[in-house]
Amino acid sequence: MTQVLPEAAAVWAALAAVKDPEIPAVSVVEMGMVHRVEVAGDQVRVQVTPTFVGCPALALISRRIREQVAAVPGVAAVAVEVVFDPPWSSDRITPSGRARLQAYGIAPPVRACGCSGGGGGSPIPAALPGAPPCPFCGSADTQLENIFGPTACRSLYYCNGCRNPFEAMKAV
Repeated sequence: MTQVLPEAAAVWAALAAVKDPEIPAVSVVEMGMVHRVEVAGDQVRVQVTPTFVGCPALALISRRIREQVAAVPGVAAVAVEVVFDPPWSSDRITPSGRARLQAYGIAPPVRACGCSGGGGGSPIPAALPGAPPCPFCGSADTQLENIFGPTACRSLYYCNGCRNPFEAMKAV
């Protein structure tokens, strides 16, 4: 009987099913948290970069990665390694991740170009001019209400257009 070995594409597909526990609309792949995947025979090693050093969901994310990847045909063992170099940056969020954040009601991080889309540019701190557009109505007439949001990676904003409060991912 021939041994079935896992394919990298199947491992990546399994990783895409691992949702961010704090923002279940996006996967850890879309958030740019998966730094590297190595498939060696039936052994898989996944390197994960947390969105910030003190991420309280990291143990849960690591467990879910192990569970999902272990279910891939041919995988005998999964190692999840947390790496901090290179550090995570909000530029790592994929275009689909940015779209899913917005659809979920969280403004994607604003970049130096003033956009929240897939363009280039260095990120700017959330408290500086260039507040994100409202994820609900698209208005640029928004203001920072509190740099401290429900998690360390989000801030609270208010839209003067539709008058809704909303969260925004901090640019890092």
